[in-house]
Amino acid sequence: MSTKSSSKENKNEGKRDFLIISTYAMAGIGAASVAWPLIDQMNPAADTLALASTEVDLSSLEEGQAITVTWRGKPVFVRHRTPEEIKLAKEVSLDDMRHPETDEERVPNEKFIVLVGVCTHLGCVPLGQKTGDVKGQYGGWFCPCHGSHYDHSGRIRKGPAPTNLEVPSYKFLSDNVIKIG
Repeated sequence: MSTKSSSKENKNEGKRDFLIISTYAMAGIGAASVAWPLIDQMNPAADTLALASTEVDLSSLEEGQAITVTWRGKPVFVRHRTPEEIKLAKEVSLDDMRHPETDEERVPNEKFIVLVGVCTHLGCVPLGQKTGDVKGQYGGWFCPCHGSHYDHSGRIRKGPAPTNLEVPSYKFLSDNVIKIG
């Protein structure tokens, strides 16, 4: 009689173990199916991913001209610098600067300067991209909100801005095409 009851107990224990494992497995699958959409919705939207990088064709940009493109919702200034602007940007003494950076550190191709067009003081958009704009005391960009003056390399020279205009990450895909981001 004891062998019958012990084999019956073994069957019941096996069923109970199966039920417990199945219950935990279903609970795990249920938790994962609830958690996945919550985690997945934290990924950037498709329109945001599309803005992560942008390509700019510079072939129509003549010396002295500038364009503004949008990257990650911010204006990006691209200017085809003249030989005089390049010369002025290189001749500046770093001792005169609040945030010293050489022109070579800021531009991989001296003909083109690429900058995030947001003043580093309070986030205004400086003037200097259009032909008739005030370019400030140093010929680059001027933020009329609080009077920050930037030179031909986007370096802060006068005013309350603490740092130079930001240079976004970019690379030349060819002689006339850059990829920002």
